[in-house]
Amino acid sequence: MALRQDSAQTLALQALGWLAGQDERFHAFLAACGTGAAEVRARAADPEMLGSVLDFLLADEAALLQFCAEAGLPPETPMQARAALPGGDVPFWT
Repeated sequence: MALRQDSAQTLALQALGWLAGQDERFHAFLAACGTGAAEVRARAADPEMLGSVLDFLLADEAALLQFCAEAGLPPETPMQARAALPGGDVPFWT
């Protein structure tokens, strides 16, 4: 099932909030993005930033499964949300 962009953004914001509560993972996300917490806060509504949040989450299966379990979501939902955000149509080859 495809998600609309607004639904995808909402889910990505939920994932960002979850990541922010996971100190070690959040710092790893900041390092991977090469940014700081202030910039993430300032760009929290930016679909490209939200795509980065989902990319990070999707790259770590343990984090993905934990987030989905805590959020009550099927594990495929973040991937569907990612497809609805800018750059989501690019194949993930790793």
